[in-house]
Amino acid sequence: MQALAHIYDTYSPRLYRYAMRLLGDEDLAEECVAETFARFLHALHRGKGPRHALQAYLYRVAHNWITDRFRRDTPTADLEPLTQVLPADDPGPEEAAWRRWRAEEVRRVLRHLTPDQQQVIALKFFEGWSNAEIAEALQKPVGAVKALQHRAVARLRLLLRHLEAEHV
Repeated sequence: MQALAHIYDTYSPRLYRYAMRLLGDEDLAEECVAETFARFLHALHRGKGPRHALQAYLYRVAHNWITDRFRRDTPTADLEPLTQVLPADDPGPEEAAWRRWRAEEVRRVLRHLTPDQQQVIALKFFEGWSNAEIAEALQKPVGAVKALQHRAVARLRLLLRHLEAEHV
């Protein structure tokens, strides 16, 4: 029981942060973490679950839950956590409004990527994972992760340029 408590204490804050960045809603992020650990415990009860790479397994379960959530409905959540990715120099009200709008647009654009591309971008740029760690989580070769990242960044660049052109 102590081992499970340690696993939860170690990984739940990270999974919550990951879910918040993708979902932008505290309740949904908490639900994602709870469901991730429920699925983990269910797998253990059935004698399954990860034999190694626990972190990769938990993130994969969380990402699958998030992907299913995106398929079911379009979140209309508060998008504040993504603003942490943008520079923060104690902005005035106009700058804060612009950053909030930009965060919404970035999150909306991210949804135009494939689920694997979304996961690579989130793990690489939001969580700071290495390509090897991402490859383990996705159960893909490192070369495939690099290709996914390259295509995702190129697609994001194109979509954001298009977005900029619409608002100029």
